Amino acid sequence: MQSKKEENLFKKFVKKDYKNELEKVLEQKYFGENAKSLLLEILYKIEAAYKDYEIVKKDAKTKDEYIENYMRIIEQKCKNIKIVKPNSEQSKLLDGRTFIINKKRSEIICLPIARKLLYAISKLDKKDKIVNSKYFLLSDTVSNMLNVGNCINTVEPLREFNGWSWTTVSREYESIEHNLIYQNLIILVGSKFLEDWIKNGDTIIDYIEELDNKLVELYGAKLAKEFVNILKQLSILLECKYNPSIKDKIESLRNNVKETLRKFDDKQEYISELTDKKNKFKKEILRIDTIISDNDLLQEEYVKRNEKLPLDEKIFSIRVLANMMIEEREELFKEMEEYNSLLKPLNFLEKKEELKNEYRILNLIDTKDVNTQLKEKMQKLQAIFLECIKIKIQKTEIHQEIINLIYQFRYYCILPFSLGENISDVETIRKKLDEAGKMLIKKATITKTIIAFAQNEEINYQIIKKIFQIRIVNLEDISMKIFKEKDEFFVQFFDEKTTDQKIKLDISELNKKDLNIKINKKVKLFE
Repeated sequence: MQSKKEENLFKKFVKKDYKNELEKVLEQKYFGENAKSLLLEILYKIEAAYKDYEIVKKDAKTKDEYIENYMRIIEQKCKNIKIVKPNSEQSKLLDGRTFIINKKRSEIICLPIARKLLYAISKLDKKDKIVNSKYFLLSDTVSNMLNVGNCINTVEPLREFNGWSWTTVSREYESIEHNLIYQNLIILVGSKFLEDWIKNGDTIIDYIEELDNKLVELYGAKLAKEFVNILKQLSILLECKYNPSIKDKIESLRNNVKETLRKFDDKQEYISELTDKKNKFKKEILRIDTIISDNDLLQEEYVKRNEKLPLDEKIFSIRVLANMMIEEREELFKEMEEYNSLLKPLNFLEKKEELKNEYRILNLIDTKDVNTQLKEKMQKLQAIFLECIKIKIQKTEIHQEIINLIYQFRYYCILPFSLGENISDVETIRKKLDEAGKMLIKKATITKTIIAFAQNEEINYQIIKKIFQIRIVNLEDISMKIFKEKDEFFVQFFDEKTTDQKIKLDISELNKKDLNIKINKKVKLFE
């Protein structure tokens, strides 16, 4: 019998036929041929693209883990997948959307777009709430923020890689903001932490506290506090942007909590109000008991209630009414118990603190100008993120980890910040981006991870930082060449397959003595 170690070793050398495995899964499903064909197409594209994706991303599932998770969701969570043609009668079910999911029925209805179907499959697998309920409104908003970010991240290999090139089209993102926040978190705390959080969906574990602790450990208490606080604010702002009706809900909740806190401040008034409500509940419970025990009174109640109800809501029978009134009685008892509990001094103080916390959460944002606040908070988050990156660079000494950081920083610089604007284009964070970039290149040259092109640190940075703009997948294969055209200096990148476009250097003068390499000569970047 094979040991677990031998079994894992065997798996490394035996290539799995995932196409065959997926076909076996699909044989057990009642999906239409269009759905089966699209699911197989997704698998084919992932297999072709995933190698490049792993190189670029660095912190990602293995291809086997990714594909096995994809097939698990199809097998265990998808009872029905319908692919509908655009502008067809069936597409009216989508009501202008590209897909809809019904979790209760484990069903997906989708246009024939591979990346949208993959997104829907990922979304179907998510638990709606993955944050402890003690966080009140944030329990929903942070859960949604992470789930959406994870779904967008899941589609990335299909969306941006095709086996030949790496391309980012920002308009294809379901949400640029959700994606950027999720990528920030991957780089800072690792994808495993986030996957465990989302997969476990355990609201008993306080994952927000776990995140805070991890950030404190890695980047210090001050940055951790700032980062988590901005995350909370962004989760509410994003909910307001993509679900505008929540703005009214927040305002209503804020007013209700504020009024309740006002009553708590006048303890005697609050106790008097609770006592009055308890007395009303007692009277209502007595009334229900009297009616239920008397058939004539029950008949009268049945007629009274049905006279007020529309036809489609009328009570079916006296027996149904009796059961309804028993449930009403139980609810009244529950409310009475809650009020009795609140009248105890310790519970009163705990409830007051809970309300204060809720009010603080509701006041994290102003719902009047969501888009302006959202942009400002996203910029602030990136500034904090880059301060954390600087600490990460300082702590990193191992050769391979420095290489990974270079890949991650390049990946980050190319991420969309908004439509038509990448991180490297954002004026408000450019200074911090340059500070982190200089630290990283200095660390990489000192540790002889990459060669120093120039003796002067600033010139060296201006030359090498151009690697953060290129999309050659494997940076370790590239060579660079510096050359002059007219009065301007350029750098050009080469790998085994392609020559990347020339990029103008931000240097007005460059003497040969400034350089450690020869002009017009290709030099390998990584030592």
